Amino acid sequence: MTVPCRVDVLVVGAGPAGLAAAARLAAAGAGRVEVLERETQPGGVPRYCAHGGFGTWTRPLTGPGYARLLTEAAERAGATLRTGVTALDWATAGPVLTVVGPGGAETVEARAVVLATGARERPRSARLVPGSRPAGVLTTGELQQAVHLFGQRVGSRAVVVGAEDVSYAAAGTLRAAGAEVVALVTEHPRAQTGRARTQAARLGHGIPLLTDTTVAELLGHGRLSGVRVRHRDGRTAVLPCDTVVFTGDFVPDHELARRGGLLLDPGTRGPSVGGSAHTSRPGVFAAGNLLHAVEPAGTAAREGARAGGAVLDFLAGAPWPDPGVPVRVTAPLSWITPNRVTPAARPARHTLRTGAPLHRPVLYVHQDGRLLHRERTGTARPHRSLSLTAHWHDRVDPQGGEVRVSTAR
Repeated sequence: MTVPCRVDVLVVGAGPAGLAAAARLAAAGAGRVEVLERETQPGGVPRYCAHGGFGTWTRPLTGPGYARLLTEAAERAGATLRTGVTALDWATAGPVLTVVGPGGAETVEARAVVLATGARERPRSARLVPGSRPAGVLTTGELQQAVHLFGQRVGSRAVVVGAEDVSYAAAGTLRAAGAEVVALVTEHPRAQTGRARTQAARLGHGIPLLTDTTVAELLGHGRLSGVRVRHRDGRTAVLPCDTVVFTGDFVPDHELARRGGLLLDPGTRGPSVGGSAHTSRPGVFAAGNLLHAVEPAGTAAREGARAGGAVLDFLAGAPWPDPGVPVRVTAPLSWITPNRVTPAARPARHTLRTGAPLHRPVLYVHQDGRLLHRERTGTARPHRSLSLTAHWHDRVDPQGGEVRVSTAR
């Protein structure tokens, strides 16, 4: 029987959250900190996002530069990074994982595990778009890897499905690869980004934005020849193209969390956590876009560092907190994180998403019919975050029912 590899902290995922957690833990002397990454290089999604917008105002970076910065910080602190290694399943009831890498399968036993597996875009098949299976159908991640990591040519005429920040980034990648962007198509009445005009200016003029429109069918055999779109009034049209990129519609990459029996939040579809990154499984923490699909890389990195602090407390003997009181949202709000209130930790604020545009809404927090808090926030759009302070946590009855956050009484 193979002797398990033993570490103090095992971090699964070498994106911004995992690297930031590893750097804090190793720098604080947490013992042997090991990071597993299934890709061949650490850094996560920023590694193939060639555009800017990463880092800080005083140190602006491209995605690859930001990935290198986080990787170097983790290695300099003393963390061990292992790439090409995939965590397959949980070996026992404790924090023990079965992994496979270049040397074959092995078991890794840890005192604590940090899950930082990130999020992924739902592909065409998950969006139930009919048609054949032609070449030229991509997600943003597939597009960016093909262009920025492998230097591949992806096509000559492309349609981008979506009109949020990641959609405009995809359009920029397509144009950098020499493709004409035929149109951006969104089911919403307007672009779902506060930077739409700025992004469009960077891309150049002349890219049509088709609002209130969905992709109804993919056309072509062998290679995509076009997409059939349907407008809200029922009219249809065919856009000739050889490439279509489905953007946005992110979901947490929660397979390992689900296999480990972790309680998942029905809104985020990631592990249910309080303000200190504790999951429902003792010894297992979660951070980054596994908890909320999807927030910027800087947000994921900050959450990773906070999770590292919670792990340090746990290793020092802090008890595992009670499950706490769940926090749910009411439509049109979609999800909230952290989504549990525990006495052990209070986050600085909660992050929320909405499924419909809201003009400077008032957020109401209730428990068992009691109004705990109300707060006016900024104008909200789908795919853009709202924030809610946590000043009301002290008013939550730990023995009461779930807390509800809504936009109306």
